[in-house]
Amino acid sequence: MFKAGLNLGGPRVIAPLVLGLLVLGGWEAMVRAWAIPSYLLPGPLLIARTLVTDWRTLIGSWWITMSISLSALAAAVVLGLVLSILFSASKWIERSLFPYAVILQVTPIVAIAPLIIIWVNDVRLSLLICAWIVAFFPILSNTTVGLNSADRNLVDLFRLYRANRFQTLRYLRLPSAMPFFLAGLRISGGLSLIGAVVAEFVAGTGGSQSGLAYRILESGYQLRIPRMFAALLMISLSGILLFLLLSLISHLALRRWHESALKQEN
Repeated sequence: MFKAGLNLGGPRVIAPLVLGLLVLGGWEAMVRAWAIPSYLLPGPLLIARTLVTDWRTLIGSWWITMSISLSALAAAVVLGLVLSILFSASKWIERSLFPYAVILQVTPIVAIAPLIIIWVNDVRLSLLICAWIVAFFPILSNTTVGLNSADRNLVDLFRLYRANRFQTLRYLRLPSAMPFFLAGLRISGGLSLIGAVVAEFVAGTGGSQSGLAYRILESGYQLRIPRMFAALLMISLSGILLFLLLSLISHLALRRWHESALKQEN
């Protein structure tokens, strides 16, 4: 099984890596062959050099953006789980509150972010709320579906053995909802980063406490396009790493018992 996993894992890593190197090589060759100015389209090598030279500025902004994103994700997990448990316990609570969660989800964050920034009067907290709004719904909806998807026969069995609501929730509904929750978590991880970046664009705050989105705006105003691409690269890599981390957590949590993880190992 271990060798099979290695054989399967090789092409999955090598194929996109080779394709990415070919794209980067073609990009660099095109920029050099056509003598495209760096303020229009910098080459990958120039972007890498800019990332090294401007590292101190960019890493500080990266940490601000990621701290907002991770805080919003943590808040979405806590509130999403609590509300999902309440929804599964009472249909009246679900029918009363779920439509408002849908409204939050379908309302463009760009439209309401300026209002949140004005009302809250704290830039960091307003950015956190904006990112939380974007990341909240996938966890709430997926976990609610998972809690309500417990096997009816097992629910009847628990009832037959006189299990109370807490025992049924702990030993049946929460384990049944785990794959759904982890799927929503992977989605919300990327959305929290997107929400943080979009909110930073709307806020447009500068200074030493600004995130990567402001560095992109600043670089655009100053025509420092290589730095803009470097900041964008950091955002993209952060989203990829966050997704991979959450996927690893999901795999470790499900690998010994759930079919979705067992099939990947066979």
